[in-house]
Amino acid sequence: MGSLLTVNDTFGEYPPSYYAATADLLEPLPSVQEHLSCDVCVIGGGYTGLSTALHLAQRGVDTILVEAHRVGWGASGRNGGQVGSGQRRSQTELENKLGHEHARQLWDMAQAANRLTRDLIARHDIRCDLKPGVIHADHRPRFVPATHRYVDKLRSQYGYEQIQPLSREDIRQHLQTEYYHGGSIDWGAAHLHPLNYALGLARAARAAGVRIFERSPVLGYTSDASCRVRLAAGDVRAAFVVVACNGYLQGLRTGRGNRTMPINNFIIATEPLSESLARQLIREDVAVADSKFVINYYRLSADRRLLFGGGESYSYKFPRDIKTFVRPHMLAVYPQLADLNIDYGWGGTLAITMTRLPYLDRLANNVLIAGGYSGQGVAMATLAGQILADAVTGSARRMDIMQRIPSHPFPGGRWLRWPMLVLAMTYYSLRDRL
Repeated sequence: MGSLLTVNDTFGEYPPSYYAATADLLEPLPSVQEHLSCDVCVIGGGYTGLSTALHLAQRGVDTILVEAHRVGWGASGRNGGQVGSGQRRSQTELENKLGHEHARQLWDMAQAANRLTRDLIARHDIRCDLKPGVIHADHRPRFVPATHRYVDKLRSQYGYEQIQPLSREDIRQHLQTEYYHGGSIDWGAAHLHPLNYALGLARAARAAGVRIFERSPVLGYTSDASCRVRLAAGDVRAAFVVVACNGYLQGLRTGRGNRTMPINNFIIATEPLSESLARQLIREDVAVADSKFVINYYRLSADRRLLFGGGESYSYKFPRDIKTFVRPHMLAVYPQLADLNIDYGWGGTLAITMTRLPYLDRLANNVLIAGGYSGQGVAMATLAGQILADAVTGSARRMDIMQRIPSHPFPGGRWLRWPMLVLAMTYYSLRDRL
C-alpha cells in the first residue's frame, strides 16, 4: 500500500484533467530548502489551507503554507465544482441527532460558507466560471415525496426560498433523460471551475503576505511550545500548526484515531458539445447531483463539455482506464451520448467521516485540524479555513460549534478499517441498483 500522495500521480505535477488543461496556473513556487520560522505553519495547499493562510495573513499573522505537490493539486483541484446549500446531512437528520439549536447553527454556517466563497471570488476577482443553480435528482419514484417535503421544510422553517420542488415533468424539462422521477432545484447553490478557484485563493494569499512552498512533503511535526514541521530539506518552526490535508493525511500522526477515511472518485469530460445539445442535456446550465448513494454528479463546462462524475473506488489505486470506468455511469443517464468522444478522465481522493459532517478539532493547544468534508468541500473547506484562523487568533465560538459534532474513528483499527469500509460501500452501491 503506497502513499496516496504518490501512488496515483507524478510528483509535483497536476493530474491530466480538464481542469489542469484549462487552468490559469501559477508559476511553480519554491520548495523548502532551509530552516524557516513563522507564527503559523499550514500543512496543505487546498481550500482549507489556502483559506486559513489567507485569513491569517489578512490579520497580520506571519504564515507559511507548505504543499506536498502544487497548490490545488488534491481534491480542491479535481472535484465536481459544486457549491451546495446546507450540510452533507439534511436538516431533518441533524435535528434528530443533534437537536434543533445545533442543527440551525450548522445550517447557518453552511450558508455562511456559501456567501464567503462568493465574496472571496468577487473580492479577489477569481475567474472560475461561477454559475448559479444545482438540481437534486431522484433516481427512484419513492424518493420524490420526501424531497418535496424537505423543500417545504427549508422554505417554511428555515426561510430558505431559493429552493423549489421539481415534478417528473419538471425535471425532464431541465434534463433530457428518462433516468429521474423528480427532485428539487436550488438557485442559491452554484458551481465553478474548482482548480481556478483554488489558484485564485493562492494568489490572494500570496498578495496578503503568505509564504507558499510547493513540492515540500511534510515528514512529521511536533506540538511543543515551538512546533517543528519537518521536511526533507529543511524545517519550519511555528507557534501554531494547522493540518489541512483532508484525504492525504496518511503518514501524519494526529493522535485522535482515524476520524477521516480517504476514498477515490472519478470524473470524465466529453468533447465540446454543440450549443443545442448542451441545452438539451441541461437546459439552465446548472449542476446536477442525484440521489444514488454512490452519487452521479455532472454539469457543463465553460466550453460546453459534459463533466460527469460517477463511480467510487475503495482501492488506493485508480482504475487503469478511468474513461472506461466512468463512461457507463454517464450513459445510464444519457444513452444518447454513446458516440461522443471522452477527452479527459481523472481521479482524486477526498475524505469522508462516519457522520459525513466536517471534522474540525484541536489536536493540541497549538495544533488544529480540519477535513472530512465528505463531498461537500468547496464552500465548507473555505469556511473551515476562516474558522481555523479565528481559533488561532483567539475567537473559538465557531470552532466550538463544529467540535460539538460527534466524531468517531472508523472501526477496525489500522488493518481492518479499510476492508470494513469496502464492505459497507459495496452494500450501498448494490442497493442503488435495486
